[in-house]
Formats: sequence, C-alpha cells, structure tokens
Amino acid sequence: MAKPTKYVFVTGGVLSGLGKGITAASIGNLLKARGLKVNIQKCDPYLNVDAGLLNPAEHGECFVTKDGAETDLDLGHYERFLDQELTQGSSLMSGRVLLKVINDERSGKYSGKTVQFIPHVTKAIQSEIKKAATGYDVHIVEIGGTVGDYEGMSFIEAIRELAFQVGDENCAFVHVVYMPYLGASQEFKTKPAQNAVRDLRGLGIAPDVLVVRSEEQAPKATINKLSLFSGISTDAIVLLPNASSIYEVPLTLEDSGIASVIADQLRLKMSKPKLKDWRVVVDRATARYSSKVTIGVVAKYMDNTDTYMSVFEALKSAAWWNRVSLNIKWVDAEKLDDKSIDISEELSECDGIVVPGGFGTRALEGKIRAAQYCLKNKLPYLGLCLGLQMAVVAAARNAGISDASTPELEDNSNNLVINTMTDQKGMENTGGTMRLGDYPCKLARGTKAEKIFGSKQITERHRHRYECNNEYRKFYEKWGIIASGTSPDDSLVEIIEAINHPFFLASQFHPEFKSRPTKPHPMFDGFIKSLLQK
Repeated sequence: MAKPTKYVFVTGGVLSGLGKGITAASIGNLLKARGLKVNIQKCDPYLNVDAGLLNPAEHGECFVTKDGAETDLDLGHYERFLDQELTQGSSLMSGRVLLKVINDERSGKYSGKTVQFIPHVTKAIQSEIKKAATGYDVHIVEIGGTVGDYEGMSFIEAIRELAFQVGDENCAFVHVVYMPYLGASQEFKTKPAQNAVRDLRGLGIAPDVLVVRSEEQAPKATINKLSLFSGISTDAIVLLPNASSIYEVPLTLEDSGIASVIADQLRLKMSKPKLKDWRVVVDRATARYSSKVTIGVVAKYMDNTDTYMSVFEALKSAAWWNRVSLNIKWVDAEKLDDKSIDISEELSECDGIVVPGGFGTRALEGKIRAAQYCLKNKLPYLGLCLGLQMAVVAAARNAGISDASTPELEDNSNNLVINTMTDQKGMENTGGTMRLGDYPCKLARGTKAEKIFGSKQITERHRHRYECNNEYRKFYEKWGIIASGTSPDDSLVEIIEAINHPFFLASQFHPEFKSRPTKPHPMFDGFIKSLLQK
C-alpha cells in the first residue's frame, strides 16, 4: 500500500508581502535536501482564472510553467528554490475553481442540488490540491493573502477540512506573521503576531509552526512571549529577520531546527540534509567582489523589481557565478521615446543593456532606440521576448527601413518586420491564448547562440503572440543580424544575434524562467561574461 502524501499548509497573517512564498519554497528546499519527493502549490484567492491578465505593475511578473500555465511570481521562487519544473497544477486561482463549479452545475453534475461554497467550492479546492499532491512524499500548499480576507475564506476552510480528512500526522500548518519594531519605545511588538494566530484559531486551524518576520533581528526573549500567548512550543517558533539574500532563508530555517519540527509532526523518515551546494549558492550570493558591472534595464515599469523578478534573479545568479558585483540601473524606456533625449548620455554608465518582455504600445519606441544604439555602438545587448522583436525592428531601421515596425506599435505600417502569428489572429484581447510554455529550438552551427548553449537543440519557455515576419528573414544579413535559433521546422525565429558584435543576443522565449541560483542560464551567463571581456 502506497504511503499517504503529507501536507504542509503555509498561511499568513497581519499583512501581505511577508514572504510566505519564500518560506514555503525554503521548507520545500530543506525537505527535498533530505531525500523526499516534494511538490508545491500556490492557492490564490483572486477571482481571476489565471495570472495572464493581471497588471504586472501591481502583481509582479507573470511566471510561465513548462506546460504553459500563466501563474503568480511565487512559482518562480518555488522553481528556483526546489530546482524543479512545475506545472499548471501548482497554480490555483479562485476564478478557475468557481468556473469549474459553475460549469459542473450547468451540466447537471450536482443533480439539482443547491450549489454552495460549503461543500461544493471547498471540495473542488480539495480536489485540485489532492491532484497536485499525487505521487509525492510531501505537498506544500501556500494560501495567498492573509487570514481573515473575505475572498480567502473558502481556501482556509478547504484546508481545514482536508487536514481533518488526512489526520494530524499527515499535515502541518505553518503560519507566517509580522512583528514590527516601534522606535519610540524601542521594542518589538508581538501583539500583531498574537492576533494573527488567534484569527487562524478562530477559523478552526491551530498552527504547528510560527515563522515570525521582522525588519531586524529580534531578541530570542520574544520567542517565549509568543509561545506563551499563541500556545505554540518555543522550538516551533522561528525568528526570520530580513536577509541580505533571499537564498539565505533555507539555511536560517535549517539552523532553527524547523525542518525537524515539521518532520516530527508528519512522522517523516528522512536522510541527513544535503545542503552543500546550497551553501555555495549563499556564499556566492552574499560575497563582495572586486569587479563590478552596471546593467541598464530598459523598462516601462520603473523601480519595481517584482515586475521583472525572474530577470533580476537570473542576472544576479549569472553575476555571482562569474564573481562580479551587479549594479542595476533603471532606464526609463518611455523617456527614451522622446528623440530629443540624448540616449548616449542615458546609457553612458551602462556596461550592457537588457530589454525585458512586455506588452502594449507604451515605451516601445524607447526600447527600439536602445537596441539601435547597442547595434551601432557595439554595446552588449540581451533581449528577452519583446526585446527580440524590438531588436529586429531596430536592425531594420538602422538599415534604412524607417517605417519598420510591429503591430503593437503601428498596425498599418508597410514594413511589419514583426507580425501576429497566423494562429493568433483575432485573439489579441483574450487570455490564455498565446504561445505558452516549452517549445524546442534548433541552433545554427558556428553561432554565438550555439557556443553559449553548448548544444544544437534546446527547449525554452514562451509567452508571446507576435513573431518575426518570415518575409524579411532574407534581409537579415544586410541588416547586420542573423537568425541563430529557429523552431525545428524552421518556420519561426527563436533567437537572433548581431554579426561582428561582442554580444548582441535576443530570444523570442523567456530564458529567465529556467535560470537557477545553482546554475545560471547560458544566455545570462554569456551576457555577463561579455561584459567582463570589454
């Protein structure tokens, strides 16, 4: 008889943005390091079906899984911390649950009964959680938002019921709370954390572990106070102050003994943790290097790292594995739309330029200008998805085709060097219809792309609706670029690179989604190496 899957439910109190995702990912990291087969899932109370149409300026990047699910950015943290590719099952939003329940009601599956949140919606949530947990030793479930949010009540009730079904020895509840420091009285205040535990208990869930977030390191005496007022044993409470790197969190939790507490609660038999490689990551991530590079990120969502979370983490990983300090300079792409702005001055501090993905007309001209400048001035350039499309437009314009454009910018242009994919026409304003997930790509011999990947064929993740217009590929060499990566049937351009350029590489896919702190993605690694060779 197969052993039952164990569940770890991660909830949050006081306020959002505490780091539940990092906590959940860190617990997964520690359990996997002990030889367990671990899966992880984010349950989000938003009434969206998926994250595809969420505004990245408000909600951060849309992370795409290998099977094409558009998800919350926490799945990026999960993949990086577990070094594991996740699927659609790891992302569950209220909209998807409710849509299924309503469709089931319309098709008569409830035999005429009244359909209610309890038991129908809660059972649908439980079904999705159990499905994602199948085949794993431990399944970690993060509940988005904070306990007490009206929209999250069905998820809290669903995991309460599920815990009752599987038994205490098969589930553990981890509650992440916040402990503020009041400068006026010069003390950490535990009352918000106490109230957050009380709120969770009021909904029928008693937490087994309390993770206490704070800006600074709190005195250990606060653990005794929290234990007294929360009813949680002192060895199950961990203080988690801000870290210099998020990759330190698993080791902080390991040193606190929390992994053993969870293991005891779940009656898990585990081997000794193998954390040597992760300790190397932390050492590199927190080291100070004598060499330094400044990378300009030409973006329209300014100063919001969440919007480009995977890009920034991929750059960091590549930098520390090349033993170099990384300085990010935000370059306002919308400002560069104004041709009276001296772009050489705006980019003067940059050793290299990254143009990340995105959608919409705003700031496209600025990104094109940045790519034109990099082509003309041999400045290293890394283009990601939209960054490839802007690079092709830039190359065409540099070659004299002044009206070269893309449908997002000028649908009536006579020279749409980027165009809508044939199977995407008519679906421009609908969610979940783009080219999403993993697709293979073949690399041309002797190209920079083949050299940095060290392979003739790769598989990468996509999220886009537009493609290079094949009618113009015959002009690429005249424009100073080549298609160095294409789909296996040669019908789609996947990578372009500049001829006689130190590093000008752009991909239609999103390489940042497959970068890992333990192993930087080849495109980011090659980009950083090119900066060090200048």
